[in-house]
Amino acid sequence: MEERLQKLISQTGITSRRAAEELIRQGRVTVNGRVAQLGDKADLARDVVRVDGEPLKPPKFVYYLLNKPRGVLSANKPFGDDKRPLVLDFVPHQGHLFTVGRLDANSEGLIILTNDGELAHQLTHPRYGHTKTYRVLVEGHPTRETLEKWRNGVYLDEKRTLPAKVRVLESRKDDTWLEVVLREGRKRQIRRVAAMLGHPVKRLIRDKIEFLELGHLKPGQWRELTPREVQQLKRAPKPTRKRRGGRRRQRKE
Repeated sequence: MEERLQKLISQTGITSRRAAEELIRQGRVTVNGRVAQLGDKADLARDVVRVDGEPLKPPKFVYYLLNKPRGVLSANKPFGDDKRPLVLDFVPHQGHLFTVGRLDANSEGLIILTNDGELAHQLTHPRYGHTKTYRVLVEGHPTRETLEKWRNGVYLDEKRTLPAKVRVLESRKDDTWLEVVLREGRKRQIRRVAAMLGHPVKRLIRDKIEFLELGHLKPGQWRELTPREVQQLKRAPKPTRKRRGGRRRQRKE
């Protein structure tokens, strides 16, 4: 089946779809010996597609669910001299993996790692509004009015956050466990909103992405997604709304 070249390239896990478009613009992609153009299509069952002279092979996709420990970077490469471990250090795969549901170093919980660029694109694109569920330990005891503000949305960077589900799980002596369900992922959104409302985050754990749950995985443990889970994830929901300016980059919580 013919597909656009940028989609074929991203599906192999070499790079993202947008970066693949740039490779095509730079003349680094050929189809059957001819320099490709944006908009060209190919079928790997009959066409020879090369990127920088290397033939593009039909991908063997992998899908991992990882419980990211605190102190681990959601990145494929270290930043400068940063010696902290990477999420890729925990799974048995050599090569590039897309990180679905990036978390900052101090946050923990569920992350999906895959070389299926098309699925990663679908799960990270904000217009699909995939739900992510978190357990959040905050300082103090948010009032009913404070929680209602969070639910209705607050202004970050001069733009209101989308409505969120927020409920109290446990009220302790000096702090409170909350459950927060989001359909967007702006940069450090939960931490910023909580601080703005006067209740800084002490601990943040992602429990779910859509229907996928951490289950009994301990920090640092992983499992492969089942074929049925992958199939369910690929049943793309209808976009929730259109955004100007094209695709927005996935942000870390």
